Amino acid sequence: MKTPILDRVNGPADLKQLSSPELTALAAEARSLLIQKLSVTGGHVGPNLGVVELTIALHRTFNSPVDHIVWDVSHQTYTHKMLTGRKQAWTDPDHYGDVGPYTDPQESPHDYYNIGHTSTSIALADGMAVARDLRGDKENIIAVIGDGALSGGMAYEALSNAATLHSNLIVVLNDNEMSIAEDHGGLYKGLADLRATNGASEHNLFKALGLDYTYVADGNNIDALLKAFAQVKDIDHPIVVHVHTKKGLGFAPAMANEEAFHWHVPFDVQTGAALKPNTAPTYADVVLDELDRQIADGKPVVAITAAIPGGFHLKKFAAKHPDRYFDVGIAEQQSITFAAGLAQQGARPVAFENTTFLQRAYDQMSHDLGVNKLPAVIVYSGGHVTGGDPTHQSTFDLAMLTNIPGMTVLVPTNAGELTAMLRWALTQTAGPVAIRLPGGHADDVAPAADFDVNKMRVLHAGSKLALLGVGSLLPLAQEVATRLKTERGIDATVIDPRRVDALTDADTLQQLADYDLVATFEENSLDGGFGQKVSAYFGPSAVRTLNFGAKRRFDHKQTRAELLHEYKLTVEDATAAIEAVLQ
Repeated sequence: MKTPILDRVNGPADLKQLSSPELTALAAEARSLLIQKLSVTGGHVGPNLGVVELTIALHRTFNSPVDHIVWDVSHQTYTHKMLTGRKQAWTDPDHYGDVGPYTDPQESPHDYYNIGHTSTSIALADGMAVARDLRGDKENIIAVIGDGALSGGMAYEALSNAATLHSNLIVVLNDNEMSIAEDHGGLYKGLADLRATNGASEHNLFKALGLDYTYVADGNNIDALLKAFAQVKDIDHPIVVHVHTKKGLGFAPAMANEEAFHWHVPFDVQTGAALKPNTAPTYADVVLDELDRQIADGKPVVAITAAIPGGFHLKKFAAKHPDRYFDVGIAEQQSITFAAGLAQQGARPVAFENTTFLQRAYDQMSHDLGVNKLPAVIVYSGGHVTGGDPTHQSTFDLAMLTNIPGMTVLVPTNAGELTAMLRWALTQTAGPVAIRLPGGHADDVAPAADFDVNKMRVLHAGSKLALLGVGSLLPLAQEVATRLKTERGIDATVIDPRRVDALTDADTLQQLADYDLVATFEENSLDGGFGQKVSAYFGPSAVRTLNFGAKRRFDHKQTRAELLHEYKLTVEDATAAIEAVLQ
């Protein structure tokens, strides 16, 4: 039996011993392993299939880790990991979970950063190049960035600064004509012109910024890549190597539906169909249904996304209301300040965001929305305890948002609350409103007609013990209350706070003034979270408080179940902790 070529590759240096046909065969092996593993685990399918040859050529040409390759987003580094000593995570199903989805310095000296967000590689490379020059060294610094990442403003800032360097810096632009979804923005016409003219178009953004430039038409051809990289290796000035690749190459379903296979759940290798398809309504659908109603009533509603329409089913909205839908690209800052401009002129913008990406627009939320008290609405997903990846950790949203002056932050527990909150947010004029979507499948609870943004919802009135469950953890508070009632005869009050940026319901809080204990539950960092606000409120009194939530730290390889146990966010753990305090 013929020995797989990957068996002979234990590090990048081994690639230098392979012939051109062997490198091509290695690409086929890597692509097959990618499809097989991702069909089981899920993950970034299209991005990785498209850069197999690019990765092999980079590691064949350059001398990693002496030469530094910095990957933007790093969701396309699975082949890179195979070639840098971590191939067992693809060849052995028992080790599929050994490595993370992004570069990680804890895994390998060939990785320099934990990177899960976009548009950062050139800026990082700028810094590394200057530090190299200060040391008097000569290694190559290579930044790999996707065309979608160019829609992020930081990429332009970094390119502008890179042009001022007088030493080696190589920017590899992986142009597959896609972002997460399709590209949006005027710059992509310029990239199309460059592709159409084999890099010769006079409309060259990179040259306009003062950078050298070269083009590789077939970025999935190893020989063409090796030739191009050999020409720029050890170059003495900054240069952009524009490489045209095909996202999803080698897997027909991924090529046919590039957006769906940017990241995909486990799938059937033959058909690409999800092994566990999810067709149930989501809370994003609840929001879109309400926006349809608002538009039908003549309201000037506008929907905005920063390159993640699939997560909110926004293509359905775009099909119905094309003049009211804007995808600004991977540019969260633009999405928020764009919303501010819309709101100032009387439109009712709704920006759809993911909490781990929204943090990149903190200044815009504070300065452009908060200071100016503009009534834009931010609907965001995430906001829960997640495991395994610090770059997409979702436990900082409440601390981030609730401490922006004037920002009202609402956390619904069901579809009825979500709809009522959205209706209120789209009519109020006091300032910005952020609404955290519940997770899971949407229920069919009807909107509450008596929703009051300044009132908590008391689900059960007990005595001496109050349990306040924020959003997704309201069911946990209810389960703990049931167990305490059954096992200890303790009749706990259960409360849905609904609003978490401020404690505006003085009447309900005053009813707890003679309680022995008030406990809060939130899927958020305790530092800066809702529980701290409750503890501060009761601080001058005799009421004791107990806060359940996440630690203020970055989590790496832990699972969600492990973290929930550690944070006492399970019925057993939380009940035991409350009993210990009461005793």
